[in-house]
Amino acid sequence: MPGELLVADLDMPSSVYGVHGAAGLTRWRSLAGGKGLRGPYEAVEWACVPPGGLSGEHLHSRTEEVYVLLTGEGEALLNGRPQRVRAGELILTGLGATHGLRNVGSEPLSWLTLEVPAPRTVTLARSQRKEITSMQVPAGRATVVDLGRELDVDPRPVLQGPLRRIRMLRVVPGASLDLPGRGFEHTVFVLDGQGSASAQSVTVPVRQGTAVTTSGGEDLRLDADAEGLRVVCASFAIPLQPSEGGDLR
Repeated sequence: MPGELLVADLDMPSSVYGVHGAAGLTRWRSLAGGKGLRGPYEAVEWACVPPGGLSGEHLHSRTEEVYVLLTGEGEALLNGRPQRVRAGELILTGLGATHGLRNVGSEPLSWLTLEVPAPRTVTLARSQRKEITSMQVPAGRATVVDLGRELDVDPRPVLQGPLRRIRMLRVVPGASLDLPGRGFEHTVFVLDGQGSASAQSVTVPVRQGTAVTTSGGEDLRLDADAEGLRVVCASFAIPLQPSEGGDLR
């Protein structure tokens, strides 16, 4: 049975003040919500802060998170330690880690947020008996990875949940790229270029700032127009149904 293709763009972002306790403005847009996906995910979001802007430091006591930096340069505070970051890099934040992000450049600093519950959070939510004494959050890891150099990143073991791959992909003009859906849901965000995205359910045009997210393990095909396409693709493992061949490990 076909799933759904979630489509979003950046045409009408919200203005949010005081994100994570920090004063000032954040431009924000939800690209995909967990309720539209089969896996136990929180959200895929876009955020942007102006020069001098700040996303406040906070503890991840329930979820794991990746920031995919899209534009600008900043200073990340990872477990209390400052580190310079720039567009093309990933900030990986595991369960029990703290992070914050400040724009230290002269241009807007924007990023994608990929947030998923940690495995222990999912286990606790599904258990019938809640052991309060076992809920202390372990000290977590946070690190920076250069996606522009690596091109294909496995966020484990910093993250231990369903997010398995983050890739920067190019589709040359007139060519296509297939992303198999068996056992996975994919989120694709267009960095540059134009083309189309096709799933079992629909074909939609895509351009810079468009995000498409497959649901229920649908295959996804990207076709590039004359400009080609450059995209970020995040792939999440989903449980397979018995009719699909069992669980994906």
